[in-house]
Formats: sequence, C-alpha cells, structure tokens
Amino acid sequence: MSCRNPNGNCYKGARTDARDPETGQLVPLFNPRMQTWSDHFTWGNGGTHLLGITSTGRATVISFRLNNENIVEARAIWIEFGWHPPTT
Repeated sequence: MSCRNPNGNCYKGARTDARDPETGQLVPLFNPRMQTWSDHFTWGNGGTHLLGITSTGRATVISFRLNNENIVEARAIWIEFGWHPPTT
C-alpha cells in the first residue's frame, strides 16, 4: 500500500522512538502534546527545510521524511505567497 500524504504521517505508525542521525542514539520522537516545537526545530534554507536542533528534532525530521522533495517544493511555493513559514 502506498501513502501519498506529504506531511509524513504515513511513516509514523506506532513508533515513538528513532535514531538521532548525528549521535546514533535511540531517542523519543517529537510529541506536540508534550513538547514545544521551537525547542526542537527551526527553519533553514530560507524556510524550505525543517531542521532538527535537538536529537529528538533530528530523529523526527529524518523518520517522518519532513524534507522530502515534494514538501520542500510546496514550502517554496507557500513562501512565494507569504503563507510560510508560520509566524506562531
């Protein structure tokens, strides 16, 4: 079965942990109900790429493929229209 959802939810499944690509350690994935987005992420490359600034952030970006080609292209278009990056 193929998933076409560009926000990465297809890749999550029941996982709550993943490997930090920088350290190789198993770390918890980002949980928006318990953690603050800005503590773990920032925007890079003019807002087209999501950057993990903690082990949890890095593992989440990689695990959910949050910088895949399609979403990066979409973010570039959103930036042109002033819809991205979010201001809150």
